[in-house]
Parts: sequence; structure tokens; C-alpha cells
Amino acid sequence: MAAMTTYPATGQVAVPAATVRGWLRLEGAAAFAAGLVLYGWLGGPWLAVLPLLLLPDLSAVGYLRGPRLGALTYNVVHNWALGLAVLGIGLATDIAPIAIAGAVLIAHVGMDRAAGYGLKLPTSFQDTHMGRIGRDR
Repeated sequence: MAAMTTYPATGQVAVPAATVRGWLRLEGAAAFAAGLVLYGWLGGPWLAVLPLLLLPDLSAVGYLRGPRLGALTYNVVHNWALGLAVLGIGLATDIAPIAIAGAVLIAHVGMDRAAGYGLKLPTSFQDTHMGRIGRDR
């Protein structure tokens, strides 16, 4: 049975949490595709796309000092705002490498969301805004 989310404002509306996660994953897949299209449009080298897509995960290094710092460093990189800001700065200044970096960040966050990984909570790496991940779900 799917987990239900009840909205306190009415106390009567319930939506299966799995449905919300599904929409978030679909949104992530669309952003991943859009980021890759932007990457190509901006002239990003396709041989570098895979290593560049993995680069933002270095932000998880904060977990070496604990889940609170780890969640902070991870979330700073793994949100839409940073990717959109970097992309915008690159486009506004006509500096292609900065715009490409923004496209990669957008694609990476989209890839993570499509895979079910969300912003981290300070309790554990497995606790995300999209629900718990890993074996102990």
C-alpha cells in the first residue's frame, strides 16, 4: 500500500506519496534531457559529458565530517537554483564554459531526481526530500 500524505489545511485531502515521487522523478528526467540539450547547443564536448556529470557528486565529501555538514555541502550543489544561476551568468556574460557548467549542473540534478535521489536531510545520507533511499527504506 502506498504511503499517503494528508494536508493539514483541510485534513481530508490525501495523495499517494508514490504519485508525488513519480512526478518529481519525471520532472527530473525532463530536466536531465533539457540539460543535455543545452550542453550540446552550447558546444560542450561530448567526450567530457560523463565525467562532468559525475563531478557534482564530489560535494558529498562533507559527509566525511558528519551528516549535518554532508547534507549542507551536498544540497548547495544539488539544487535547481545553483544550476540555473550558473547557466544564467554564463549566458548573460556570453562565457560558454560557465553556461556549460550550468547545463551540467541542471542535467546532474535532473539525473539524480530521475533516479529517486533528492536533497539530503541532516539526519542521514539516506534521508531525502523524496523519501528514504537505500536498502533500509
